[in-house]
Amino acid sequence: MTLPAARTHFVLQDKFVGNDFYSGFQFETDDDPTHGRVNYVDMHTAINNNLTQATDDKFFMRADATKTLGPNDRGRDSVRISSWNAYAEAVIVLDVQHMPEGCATWPAFWTLSQKGPWPNGGEIDIVEGVNLQSANLASLHTNPYCTMPQQRFQSGATVSTNCDANANFNQGCGTKFADGFSYGTLFNSVGGGWFVMARTRTEGVRVWFWRRNDPTVPPAVAQPPSPGFGSALFGGGAVITPDPTWGMPAAAFPAGDFCDYDGHFDPHIMVFDLTFCGDWAGADFPNSGCGGDCNDLVNNHPEEFDNAYWEINSLLVYTPQ
Repeated sequence: MTLPAARTHFVLQDKFVGNDFYSGFQFETDDDPTHGRVNYVDMHTAINNNLTQATDDKFFMRADATKTLGPNDRGRDSVRISSWNAYAEAVIVLDVQHMPEGCATWPAFWTLSQKGPWPNGGEIDIVEGVNLQSANLASLHTNPYCTMPQQRFQSGATVSTNCDANANFNQGCGTKFADGFSYGTLFNSVGGGWFVMARTRTEGVRVWFWRRNDPTVPPAVAQPPSPGFGSALFGGGAVITPDPTWGMPAAAFPAGDFCDYDGHFDPHIMVFDLTFCGDWAGADFPNSGCGGDCNDLVNNHPEEFDNAYWEINSLLVYTPQ
């Protein structure tokens, strides 16, 4: 008799809702490494200028949508935050009601090595896209000698297989989601949804996506933990177990001989950001259907960024039991 393989149970370690983002994340103000037309501001400035807002059950991060920019300005005011805590093997559940959308925008939710320096320790892009895309792109960026097979157990389409950040102008190894409502305007039109990233030494990295109205979303994903979440005794989603009932992941990056997990990934912090133009959104802009010039749009048309905001219901991090 062959016993079924044991599945790892993950227990809720950190929960971020509303004001938790102010205490659990730091506001970064360095120059954008992707060369965007952006001015990342500190927490005090973000709060005073209404670029961030917290309620009992929501956290908002938005771009400035009022100012025109001069040639000597650093860029359009926006927010980039990173978690104080880092996580190794983990399941991360992000419940997003609205993500930044529109021409010139480049929002992302991702994780990267706390130790670094980048790309040592790896980067995992969970939510990312530019301009008028409608399908999310999940990617890995690593140091050399990490590749992915073209065909693997995922519903999305393989875009690239070499994860090495030094190859192909840091394209990384990416998977485009099959669901055309997983990013941008169409994602927002259905009330958003859930992104779940699981990473383990045995399974590698997997990312799932469910729309808000998807009847197949697992209860452990859709129902946030009740108060007093520190123990599995409280129930209400305090334990989560990725299993076959979740269905095929949208993107999968398996561990194996082609990409040694321990050699490429260590504990990661989590990052939200929103930049404009830059290396990807700027390069994509001429063929995106937006028309005109990307930097001119950012500089002179603040009204185009009314919908360039994150509305986050919750961010939950589970670690192995």
